[in-house]
Amino acid sequence: MSFLKKIFSGKQDAAINSYADFWNWFQQHEKRFFKIVKDQNDIDKNFFSKLSPKLQQLNDGFYFVAGMFDDGIAELIISAEGYVKTFVFAEELVAAAPGIKGWRFTALKPPGDLEGMQIKMDGYEFDENKIRFFSNEHADYPDEIDITLVHEDGTAENKDIISSGTLIYLDNSLGELNTATLIDAVNITGPTAEHKELIPVKKLKDFLLWRQKEFVEKYEGMRHDTENDNYTLLEAHDEHDLPVIATINEDLVNWDAKASHPWMMVMEIKFDDSQNNGLPAEPVYELMNEFDNEALKLLPDIEGYLNLGRETHNGTRKMYYACKEFRHASKTIAALIKSYHGKLDASYDIFKDKYWVTLNHLRQV
Repeated sequence: MSFLKKIFSGKQDAAINSYADFWNWFQQHEKRFFKIVKDQNDIDKNFFSKLSPKLQQLNDGFYFVAGMFDDGIAELIISAEGYVKTFVFAEELVAAAPGIKGWRFTALKPPGDLEGMQIKMDGYEFDENKIRFFSNEHADYPDEIDITLVHEDGTAENKDIISSGTLIYLDNSLGELNTATLIDAVNITGPTAEHKELIPVKKLKDFLLWRQKEFVEKYEGMRHDTENDNYTLLEAHDEHDLPVIATINEDLVNWDAKASHPWMMVMEIKFDDSQNNGLPAEPVYELMNEFDNEALKLLPDIEGYLNLGRETHNGTRKMYYACKEFRHASKTIAALIKSYHGKLDASYDIFKDKYWVTLNHLRQV
C-alpha cells in the first residue's frame, strides 16, 4: 500500500453532494482508474488529481491510500489520518460503496502484520527486530494506557526521524482505528539503562486488547444523571485584563469515574468581540446559548454525553462534553454546526481524554 495523499482543492466539474453522487461518479471512471493504479501510470496526475476534489466536496478531512490488494484487485482506503471526528464519515462513505468488480474499498487504514511489517526511512529500519515497548503506569490515572516505544537505534541526534518512522510503523501495524482508540499516550525513545523490562513489539496488540477489555468491563453501563448537579460560575481576567467567564459542572469535575466517558468533545464558536472587551454582543450571546441548548437536547446525559461546562474569553466560546463514544457525537455536532452555517463561526474536535485534563485550566481560574 502506498500513495497517501491529503485531499486538496482542484477543478470541480460536477457537484458531489452525497455518498451516492461520489460512487456514481467513481463508477463512470473505475476501469480507467483501475488500469492507472495497476500500471502505476502517473498515478498522482491521472488518479489522485481526479479523485481529490470529488472527495473534498464530501469532507475536507478525508485522505486516501490506493494500491493493488492483489494481482486482480485494486484497493482504495479512505483514511482520516487519525482525526477521530472524521472516522464515522469515512466509515459511512465506504459502507455506501457499490460492489465494483476489481475494486476493494476500506474505511480507515487496516491493521497490518506486526511480525512481518518493515518500514525503511532515511537509512533506518522499523520492524519487530528494532522496536520494543514498555507500559507506563500512573497512580493518579490508573486507566491511562501510556506506552513507550524503544527503537534500538534511537539517539538524541536522530530523534525526529526515529519518532516519525516509529509512529508510521505503529499506525500501519495496529491500524488507524486501533491506534486512536486503544492508546492514550505514546512516547518514542532510544535505549537507556533506565528503561523497564522491554517487551517485543509483536506482543503490543495483545497487550492493548487486554487493557481495553479490562477497561470496558470496569465501566460498562456506567452513566451520570446531571439533573441535580451543582454548577460553579468562574470569573477572572487574563494577563491582558480581558475577562474570562466560565461555568463548570462541579459534581462532574470531582467525579471518580471520569474514565467511563473517555472522549472529550470541544465545540468552539468564534465571534467579533471588537466592541465588547472579548465578550459577545447580546444578539450573538443569545444565538450561542441557543446553539448550546440544542446540543444539550441532541446529546443527553442518559445516553452517555456529559456537558462539563463552557468558557467565554477573547472572542471565543468553548463548550466541553465528555462522551462514551465518538461516532454519534461527531455526526450530531457536525450536523448542528451545518445548520448554523452563516450565523455562527463554529467548529469542533473529538479526542481521547480519559481524565478530562482538558478542563484543568478552568480549575485554576
